Amino acid sequence: MRVVKNYLYNVGYQVLAIIVPLITSYYVSRVLSPEGVGANAFTNSIIQYFMLLANIGIGYYGNREIAYVRDNKQKMAATFWEIQIVKTVMTVVAYLSFVVFMAFYSGNKTYMWAQSINLLAVAFDISWLYQGLEDFKRTVLRNTFVKITSMIAIFIFIKSPKDVALYIIVLALSTLLGNLTLWPHAVNNYGHVDRGTKLNPWRHFVPTVTMFVPQIATQLYVQLNRTMLGLMVDQKASGFYQYSDNLVKLILAFVTATGTVMLPHVANAFAQHDMEKVHKMLYKSFDFVSALAYPMMFGIAGVSMTLAPLYYSSKYAPVGPAMLIESIVILMIGWSNVTGTQYLLPVNRVKDFTTSVTVGAVVNIIMNFPLIHLWGLNGAMWSTVLSEISVTAYQLFVVRKSLDIRKMFAGSWKYLLSGIVMFVPVFWLNMHMKASWLWMLVEVVVGIAVYSVMIILLKPPVVYQAREMYANKVKNNKE
Repeated sequence: MRVVKNYLYNVGYQVLAIIVPLITSYYVSRVLSPEGVGANAFTNSIIQYFMLLANIGIGYYGNREIAYVRDNKQKMAATFWEIQIVKTVMTVVAYLSFVVFMAFYSGNKTYMWAQSINLLAVAFDISWLYQGLEDFKRTVLRNTFVKITSMIAIFIFIKSPKDVALYIIVLALSTLLGNLTLWPHAVNNYGHVDRGTKLNPWRHFVPTVTMFVPQIATQLYVQLNRTMLGLMVDQKASGFYQYSDNLVKLILAFVTATGTVMLPHVANAFAQHDMEKVHKMLYKSFDFVSALAYPMMFGIAGVSMTLAPLYYSSKYAPVGPAMLIESIVILMIGWSNVTGTQYLLPVNRVKDFTTSVTVGAVVNIIMNFPLIHLWGLNGAMWSTVLSEISVTAYQLFVVRKSLDIRKMFAGSWKYLLSGIVMFVPVFWLNMHMKASWLWMLVEVVVGIAVYSVMIILLKPPVVYQAREMYANKVKNNKE
């Protein structure tokens, strides 16, 4: 049940991190116009490269290392400070690199300096500590207040197309404040190191660089599309890409939340040499992710054509077809999240994970040039889909001898069939009924109902998992 609770907390955190800008984007898309939205998306894609250097792979590495030593408070405290020292130094290096970059940058410098607050915020991000401790509740509760405050600030201060820089500053400061709120509890409860303890932060440097390589590759095909669209098409296309990505990633958060939760859980089991437990958790997790990812993929595809212009306004009509294409990544990232984040990383097969995302980055870079040239925004989306397919395919290939692939996909055809049966009426309604929030609600309800009925009839593995969890809960309550 602890994993389930942490999953729900992490879903809350992931959704909150996306849903606040999603709510504000309804307002911002109309106030700042596509040009302002695109300027933010383009400049943010640039600052992300410097943030990547500052993070230097510590997100995954810190999570895993804390999970390894969390049963020893002194080792954990020393590990926390050692990793944090490395991160602080790297943030300084990254910011100095940014200053040098700005000496040559010829774009809108005001927007870029405003974005640099996000870079400073990286130094204070210790969410990896709480993830390694599986303390997701604190992260969610602390950030909820900050995210809501930022949303209120946007509605108060952003009033015209001239407020793009102010909008960037509000978002960046909310991130910085959210990171700072996690520090008092961490220092008081996990930061006490005995006198005489010698810290050796640089022993973590090479392992974090090892984790840094896959993050570079991942960011290349996460951020490069926005950057290349801004350079090859225009900045508005970058904004359309980001708005499509925001809606798809909101749905994806429900799927990938299992990764952050399961990584420390699997890492702890691996540290205790309990591979049977590791495999058992992986099979259940893969099936659970498939049960969620299929309906979410077909669902967002079914409503995409009217959802984007209905939500963002008719000026953002290109976002609809882009979402229809991008919906495929929900399933691909869901699967690779299990095989990569939940298996390869915690069992220390970092090389395989690195190779997989590097393959994805190479595919993305190669396909971006012809596809963006031919089809612009939609070309970038197809490039993203192809890169995610390649990542997933490679990871499944490298785990084929360690895991039972047939067992992982045992119920997949039932989820696929259920998703297709759901998609047909939803997409028909979306294309033939008047675009309105009422009809959108009807389409969602129809989709949930059809998928639920199909799952009940076909009885895939997730049904038996649910029964088992319920039986265990009833048994524990009686005891």
